[in-house]
Amino acid sequence: MHRPPPEDFSLKETSPHLGGGKVTGDKLTSTYDLVEQMQYLYVRVVKAKDLPAKDVTGSCDPYVEVKLGNYKGTTPHFEKKTNPEWNRVFAFSKDRMQASMLEVTVKDKDFVKDDFIGRVIFDLNEVPKRVPPDSPLAPQWYRLEDRKGDKVKGELMLAVWMGTQADEAFPEAWHSDAAAVSGHDGLANMRSKVYLSPKLWYLRVNVIEAQDLQPSDRGRYPEVFVKAILGNQALRTRISQVKSINPMWNEDLMFVAAEPFEEPLILSVEDRVGANKDEVLGRCAIPLQYVEKRFDHKILNSRWFNLEKHVVVEGEQKKKETKFASRIHLRICLEGGYHVLDESTHYSSDLRPTEKRLWKPTIGVLELGILNAQGLLPMKTKDGRGTTDAYCVAKYGQKWIRTRTIIDSSTPKWNEQYTWEVFDPCTVITIGVFDNCHLHGGDKAGGGTKDSRIGKVRIRLSTLETDRVYTHSYPLLVLHPTGVKKMGEIHLAMRFTCSSLLNMMHMYSQPLLPKMHYLHPLTVNQLDSLRHQATQIVSMRLSRAEPPLRKEVVEYMLDVGSHMWSMRRSKANFFRIMGVLSGIIAVGKWFDQICNWKNPITTVLIHILFFILVMYPELILPTIFLYLFLIGVWYFRWRPRHPPHMDTRLSHADSAHPDELDEEFDTFPTSRPSDIVRMRYDRLRSIAGRIQTVVGDLATQGERLQSLLSWRDPRATALFVLFCLVAAIVLYVTPFQVVALLTGFYVLRHPRFRHKLPSVPLNFFRRLPARTDCML
Repeated sequence: MHRPPPEDFSLKETSPHLGGGKVTGDKLTSTYDLVEQMQYLYVRVVKAKDLPAKDVTGSCDPYVEVKLGNYKGTTPHFEKKTNPEWNRVFAFSKDRMQASMLEVTVKDKDFVKDDFIGRVIFDLNEVPKRVPPDSPLAPQWYRLEDRKGDKVKGELMLAVWMGTQADEAFPEAWHSDAAAVSGHDGLANMRSKVYLSPKLWYLRVNVIEAQDLQPSDRGRYPEVFVKAILGNQALRTRISQVKSINPMWNEDLMFVAAEPFEEPLILSVEDRVGANKDEVLGRCAIPLQYVEKRFDHKILNSRWFNLEKHVVVEGEQKKKETKFASRIHLRICLEGGYHVLDESTHYSSDLRPTEKRLWKPTIGVLELGILNAQGLLPMKTKDGRGTTDAYCVAKYGQKWIRTRTIIDSSTPKWNEQYTWEVFDPCTVITIGVFDNCHLHGGDKAGGGTKDSRIGKVRIRLSTLETDRVYTHSYPLLVLHPTGVKKMGEIHLAMRFTCSSLLNMMHMYSQPLLPKMHYLHPLTVNQLDSLRHQATQIVSMRLSRAEPPLRKEVVEYMLDVGSHMWSMRRSKANFFRIMGVLSGIIAVGKWFDQICNWKNPITTVLIHILFFILVMYPELILPTIFLYLFLIGVWYFRWRPRHPPHMDTRLSHADSAHPDELDEEFDTFPTSRPSDIVRMRYDRLRSIAGRIQTVVGDLATQGERLQSLLSWRDPRATALFVLFCLVAAIVLYVTPFQVVALLTGFYVLRHPRFRHKLPSVPLNFFRRLPARTDCML
């Protein structure tokens, strides 16, 4: 049994006040029922008219300042415009309100001091409340007043109301806690957004042959290969075995392509004329927009493409008759029947094929409420004190969500709810928490600023009961070179709703991946390479969105570095295997106790059960399945009631040696000093030596089995052949049940009739020859 995890690293069940309480009858509870209601004062500044001129030049550069207590938000200013339009929304959290009056002031932008034009004041007790799906509140014209309360020239169109985070204006609103954020880019970087991964295809290029190549040196046999480039991906065929001007390959090259297809596939036929020297014999560029799409395993028609000495950029291509040209024979298609893996297969969130027509119907809906975080550690220093600007990212299927950034808080409250369609229950949702480092001009300060990871949580949907709301506080655990560290806790509410129980149960009988993965499987090396390319494309495309979902965030969510060598992870996997085998080992120990009559009553009962099963063999399978059924029913009382979470003990994160962690965080290739690299290499050699010994012992046992009939040892094989003849005759004339009973009772015999020396068959087997004698 594992020791219980430290209290700090454990999962905690919570009872938050979701949906503002079901008894209120608010319409909000039907759509935002997995988060706590947050009240906001919304101010929509639409436009102004008839503003007076304040400058000496007789012009007006107006902007609006919205002030509530210590919080102040401003619109951009317009130069020389008396009828400006802003259409900006400001949101002030009710929890932070310190005033009873809202002041909306129109000012004139000036070099020295901004001039006061007029203002409108609202009493917060008179502000109306709005709950979606009520229609938005219509803005009204308000006459501007001076500081004494007298009417002045100019009017301002406004709408002011109390609402919640379910309001349509919420995502685009300027929030009161964003007062410290500088610039429009900083504001864009802190808003909540939904992103979609690009649609990914596998591109299969079957290089068949080339004809009429024209090498510069016709006196030698050309060594020709084909190089294919798509964006940052470059692959090449082997050198053709046919060393002539008409070489053949018939080799497949696989790429990852993303819609919209921006770059063409460029093929070049090259001749290896010397060491590290290749001569280009011809090139061709193929735009992917015109490549045929394939949804099953039917073979498509191949095509011939002319090879040019220089690739012509599409759009500049001129139509010309080519009387003679080198050609290349290809079969190119975009594979729609595969799922393009951009995540680790152990925790994929999507297993559907690329082509939408092959998708199966949805089986349910996953709803996630991101409530808040507790006890986040300071991630950076500002004005001499530690601070954290936290936001969450969740990824399931092709849909990514990003919550708004909560400024300078170790206990941020998001209370945002999101929904995903579920196509397969055996998938995983990943939720990550990050520190936003791009709010205060971080992009301009050297350009190397990265958002820091605070931690992440993975939840497998198949471990959730349907229609149950799970509210738990998950520990955010991150492995650092100094060891495992708890960065805080994230509070989530989750519900998996099943639309058809029958469809979901049917999914458990279906293949995990689309059928093309089984009809035309890709090799392990191909899958690794293609997954790497897919993650690069996804991270590049999402980092170009506005606001960007940055490369370091996407790579952390997709576990890009999980395939790298780690001593800690290797140990953890070894002990996982031992944990799986522990059941078999326990059964072996129990059987050994039965054979040695440690508990005579149990041994006698086993004898009786064995006798019954031998005499009535038709009861064997029903007995086994009934036993498994009873075990399953018995364990139902202790079924897990909480979703799984990161386990430091299972991961061996809490007991890893500092040098092992330093090795895990090392770059590839290594950046450590040579003496440390030498020490680690020697350590790997010693571990590999032990593995080598175990593998050699397994090979020895297998070769001994082979040598039973190989006549490598003529006396041993003769003895075994004679034994087989006698056994065949005895088993033929003796009923099987008698043989089984005698064998079973012999194995279960009392220790008084046993010897401590190894048995005769074991002695015979150990004396058989293996091929270790032939090893150098």
